[in-house]
Amino acid sequence: MSFLNRKKKRFFLPIEDVTQQLTTKIDNDPDLNGDEIQKKLQKAILQLPEKQRLVFNMKYFDDLAYEQISEITDTSVGALKASYHHAVKKIEEYLGAD
Repeated sequence: MSFLNRKKKRFFLPIEDVTQQLTTKIDNDPDLNGDEIQKKLQKAILQLPEKQRLVFNMKYFDDLAYEQISEITDTSVGALKASYHHAVKKIEEYLGAD
């Protein structure tokens, strides 16, 4: 998220443009040796709204508890659980689309 925000501020692009650039980079980067499902997961995460992406990354990749995420984001635990649930559903739909 910090990377996206820096890119957005640096180039004054809407977040959608940065998302498209990162999606293209995932497709074309020869140094990215992840298998197809990993690439597809990263693309799915980039499609999420910013708040859902942030919550998903902190919960899934950083393995933070909802209480910790709540303190970081100043959001209620209930709202975080809902955001994570919606993010997972959207990712599942994206991954099942092909």
